[in-house]
Amino acid sequence: MIPPEADEAEETKKAEEAEGTASGTGAANGTGTGSGTGTGTGARAIVPGLALCGLGTILALVVGWLIPTVSPLLVAILLGALLVNLGRVSPAWRPGLAVASTKFLRVGIAVLGLQVALGDILGLGWPVLVVVVSVVVLGIAGTMFVGALLGLGWTQRVLIACGFSICGAAAVAAVDGVVDAREEEVATAIALVVVFGTLMIPVVPLAAAALGMPEAAAGAWAGGSIHEVAQVVAAGGAIGGSALAVAVTVKLARVLLLAPVVTVLGLQARRRSGAVPGRRRPPLVPLFIVAFLACVLLRSSGLLGPAVLDVAGVVQTVLLTAAMFALGTGVRVATLREVGARPFVLAAASTVWVAGIALVGVQVAGVAA
Repeated sequence: MIPPEADEAEETKKAEEAEGTASGTGAANGTGTGSGTGTGTGARAIVPGLALCGLGTILALVVGWLIPTVSPLLVAILLGALLVNLGRVSPAWRPGLAVASTKFLRVGIAVLGLQVALGDILGLGWPVLVVVVSVVVLGIAGTMFVGALLGLGWTQRVLIACGFSICGAAAVAAVDGVVDAREEEVATAIALVVVFGTLMIPVVPLAAAALGMPEAAAGAWAGGSIHEVAQVVAAGGAIGGSALAVAVTVKLARVLLLAPVVTVLGLQARRRSGAVPGRRRPPLVPLFIVAFLACVLLRSSGLLGPAVLDVAGVVQTVLLTAAMFALGTGVRVATLREVGARPFVLAAASTVWVAGIALVGVQVAGVAA
């Protein structure tokens, strides 16, 4: 599905970075990921960064509560980016931010599985499920192809491809856990998810209305084409009626495909790392993906009551909001200028490509109100 080519220059640069100092957003290179060393040792080193992350999380959640159409996850990314671009992120905070951007993120992704009930996914019907798989597979393949034409490195392409085809910033960070991308590549992909996914919130409802699509079909299109779960909720709510429930269910079906995609990428990463002497091979299947699937099965079993699921939803939101704040501190305007226009061109092309696949698929599947 994804060509496993290796760029020798890119591999060399990654190796050099692995030997250097850790930063907050490098999932494989950051402090607190197991063997990394940071600006301090032990639990005390992570306290300042976690405290900052806690404040950012609370502020993002309050904004989300005051403005229900705004996702706290997106607010957290913007707050983190604003803080770092104002030069207010101290090196002493980096160890704690690294813990939030890796460990909190992985636990949050695992708990996200409690939102996905297999019965709801199967209830979409086989035609819609084929559309969902097509969006993810063709979305990734097409984005990788266009990225290669633009001359972008493999890791940058795969981060954008998975973020735009599966579930936004969470997918970017999850994939980074197995492909070991550079910090600026992760930050660029996350920034692009925020920009283009937010633009899709008004575009899809307006386009669906112009095309005269039934509410359910418009919701399925939103769920199949927009990047973040929260962005899908906003767009589905704007469409109204039955669109929201359909949009969220279709989106969660895409989220479910994060597990097999990360597994495939993990296999490729193991094969590539095995060819580099001295490099540690990544796990066959990351533990947080196993936990995600376990949570999906637990939710689907019906053993958990509504109260437990509500609490789990709050925990997941808090963890992912904290992780997004930490990841946001890696989004530097200067870095985005340095990477040039090519990632932005790829993001625009991927957005149009994924939306086009979803639109054609929904029409062929005959989704109606």
